[in-house]
Amino acid sequence: MLRQLADGVSVHESEFCQSNAVVVQGRAGVLLIDAGVHGDELACLANDLSESGQTVVAGFSTHPHWDHLLWHAGLGTAPRYGTARCAATVQDRLSGGVEAVAKAAGIPEQVPLDLLGLITGLPAGTAQIPWDGPQVRILEHQAHAPGHAALLIEEHRVLVAGDMLSDVLIPMLDLNAADPIEDYLAALGLIEGVAGNVDVFIPGHGSAGGADQVHARIEQDRAYVHALRDARAPGDPRIGPSAKDGWDWVASVHEGQLQRLAQRRERDGAPS
Repeated sequence: MLRQLADGVSVHESEFCQSNAVVVQGRAGVLLIDAGVHGDELACLANDLSESGQTVVAGFSTHPHWDHLLWHAGLGTAPRYGTARCAATVQDRLSGGVEAVAKAAGIPEQVPLDLLGLITGLPAGTAQIPWDGPQVRILEHQAHAPGHAALLIEEHRVLVAGDMLSDVLIPMLDLNAADPIEDYLAALGLIEGVAGNVDVFIPGHGSAGGADQVHARIEQDRAYVHALRDARAPGDPRIGPSAKDGWDWVASVHEGQLQRLAQRRERDGAPS
């Protein structure tokens, strides 16, 4: 069910990792950001939009991970966009076929794959999503995944954060990048630069927040990344006994990141 968070902006939450699909009202239809996950949820979203007389006129994927690349026939055939680097990464990862991606990523059976990743890359440096609605500013960076983008809906003072600023997920770095720590810190700085223009922010997974929370989420993510950089215990409430019920697996993600970064330091001859 759609839940309005700000004027012209609603969210449809999935049972899968509290994933948030974002709907932005335009003049002739809606922009759909990170459409959703399970097939029945996507169908529900399509039905909700149809019953309210809304047509999807554009889609956008914030980054090239499978749970942000999904679609449903009921949502129509509107153009679906991503950054140029996001789209190129998707094309490369799908070059071996969707089934190979599904097997490698462990995608649940209830996820529809027939329209996975059919996005068009916007020209490099594109500043706004091309559609007939409120200006949506693209804040591209390289934290979490290649070509990741946060989106600022300036008229409504809403930030769509992609897979950042979550209250349930720790920062998950792109450990294949040349400098994942600095990439993430730079992205947080980019988001911090627009935080004063935000009344509502929506993470890709977890709870949305208001202007009184956005700086706290940024600082929490920054503190975690600093702890990773320094190879020390982060003391993060999203890990361990204080983690939200059902999210204990996040601790294993943290341990995996610690191990991968330690291996990188050993490989590169840097002090541990």
